[in-house]
Parts: sequence; structure tokens; C-alpha cells
Amino acid sequence: MTLPRSGPVRSEAARLAILDAAVTLFAERGYDHLTIEGIARRAGVGKQTIYRWWTSKGDVIAEAILEGRLLGGQRELPDTGDPRTDLAVWLTDLFTLRASPDGEGLLRSLVAAAAGSAETGRRLRAEILAAPLVESLSQAMGGVTGPRLHAAADALLGAVILRALSREEFDGDDMLTLVDAIVGGAPPR
Repeated sequence: MTLPRSGPVRSEAARLAILDAAVTLFAERGYDHLTIEGIARRAGVGKQTIYRWWTSKGDVIAEAILEGRLLGGQRELPDTGDPRTDLAVWLTDLFTLRASPDGEGLLRSLVAAAAGSAETGRRLRAEILAAPLVESLSQAMGGVTGPRLHAAADALLGAVILRALSREEFDGDDMLTLVDAIVGGAPPR
């Protein structure tokens, strides 16, 4: 005999409404003015419904990114035919996003979400290191796979995070230099 379920039933429609509300409010007001109360009001749910799935607004934003509701195409790597250039262009786009009015709040949101939840941190890392990035990095390194590739990916992302947190300005040439430092230098021309 199955016992009746205790506690509230989680609604996928409510979860999606919360994510949509968070993305809309983020676009309208930016991260600093985003609140759980505002998200709940826009989604038509109670705050407790949000806290059932997420512990903070940073976690909600991280989930929106993981589901492709926020950043969308900005997570995709370009395909110029040269994997080193693809990586440098992608990094330049990330830094352009970081320098935008909402970019800094978005970065803080991701760092806070990852710091607050090991599971969110693992999911964000896995998403960032998704196949296109790892494939381009492997190609740029001459087909390297395994632990060396994963160490290079970690080094590249670590450098990106440190540079983003320092709020320094970087251009495409700076990003190509970073890529070359990680992958072992520019290939012979």
C-alpha cells in the first residue's frame, strides 16, 4: 500500500513561471534590483514556492542560465575554422558581456550560486565545459584528450574568472595570448 504524499506537490508550471519572471526582471532591472519577492510577484507564486527549489536569487539566475533561458547564444562558441581564434573570440564576447551593465551582476550571481551550492557549482562547471568548448580546446591543443585537456580547461576558466573579477579591460589580442598560454603557444604559420 502506498502512503499518501505529504507536503506540497511541486508544479513544473510554477517552476517555469519563476524562471521566466527572473529572466524578465533581470533584463528590466538588473541583478542588483532583482529580489525573491519581485520574482514571486511576477510569477504569481509565493516566496515559499521559490525557496522550495532555490536558496537565493543567484541560484534562480544560475538555473535560468543552465536551462538556456538567459545568455542563450552567448554561450555558443563561434566557428571560424581556427579553434584558437574560436576560443579567443568566445572569451572576448564573455568579457564584453561582463563589461555590460548587467554583466557584473550576472558574474556575481554565478559566483554566489556556485559558492552557496556545490551541486550548482558542479552543474555550472559542466555546462561551461560542455562539448563545444572542450572540443575547440582539444583541437587547439592538437587533439589532446584526457587529464591534460581537463587541466587546460580548468586553467582557461580559472584565468577567465580571475580576469573578470579584476574588472580589467581586455581585447581580442589579449584573449588570443591567454589561449596561446593555455594551449601551448601559437601553431607555426
